[in-house]
Amino acid sequence: MDQAQKLIAPFGRLLLSLMFILAGYNKIGGYTGTQGYMEAMGIPGMLLPLVIAVELLGGLALLVGWNTRIAAFLLAGFTLVANLIFHNLTEQMQSLLFMKNLSIAGGLLMVTALGAGAFSVDSVLKSKKEQQPQTA
Repeated sequence: MDQAQKLIAPFGRLLLSLMFILAGYNKIGGYTGTQGYMEAMGIPGMLLPLVIAVELLGGLALLVGWNTRIAAFLLAGFTLVANLIFHNLTEQMQSLLFMKNLSIAGGLLMVTALGAGAFSVDSVLKSKKEQQPQTA
């Protein structure tokens, strides 16, 4: 891994994770409104704690690079499902949001394929595992 990759990978994880961390945090503050919006879209409001947990915990895992491939894969799936439920292609703004979310899911799938990169919990754990003596 060259120096540019070492610096870019954690910055990319930061940018991808911010959307989820901030969205989860904002849903806590606007709990009742978010719950009502979900119900208006046909999603049971009782799922809101799960949504918040996925966004916050998945976003934090992505940020620190812990179980990164799993977190990125789950967040990509979450993003695609939410995209199909909450956005459509009939209005210009909704279409733009739909395409933005497709791009985010694509970025998350790239993280799934390539891993966390440098400066991550995953890379620290991998280094420790590689340094352990091999037993027969």
